Amino acid sequence: MTLPLRLSTVDDTRAFGAKLAAVLRAGDLVVLAGPLGAGKTALVQGIGSGLGVRGPVVSPTFVIARVHRGGRLPLVHVDAYRLHSLDEVDDLDLDVDASDSVTVVEWGSGLVEQLADARLEIRLSRSPDSDERTLELVPRGGDWPDRVAGLA
Repeated sequence: MTLPLRLSTVDDTRAFGAKLAAVLRAGDLVVLAGPLGAGKTALVQGIGSGLGVRGPVVSPTFVIARVHRGGRLPLVHVDAYRLHSLDEVDDLDLDVDASDSVTVVEWGSGLVEQLADARLEIRLSRSPDSDERTLELVPRGGDWPDRVAGLA
């Protein structure tokens, strides 16, 4: 576990996402946790920018999953907020693109861990009276601890 990072603005959150993109590889699973407004989508926007994907990265709340192509790696962006079971996650067939893509799942804790043996969990929170966000990186297996060590 890394020390919590303080990000003063939403732009800082996006900038951290772009920095994180530099260490991402095909097959990576990143699981985002945090309340509404904590900065999950802003972080994914930064990851998309850092990967160089085409088009805007917006929350896939109503479509559940979007694939962004055209960059160094495809980005599969999932919003699991409305999913309630492992069966519903399996119905998305996310593992089809998983080995060739970076998969980032908002609200995925407890639902998508079976998609990869190793993953990076990111916990976000937001100060109630400012735009400051706190981000905590939690590497789970593989070489994630080494890869995220330089990001803090």
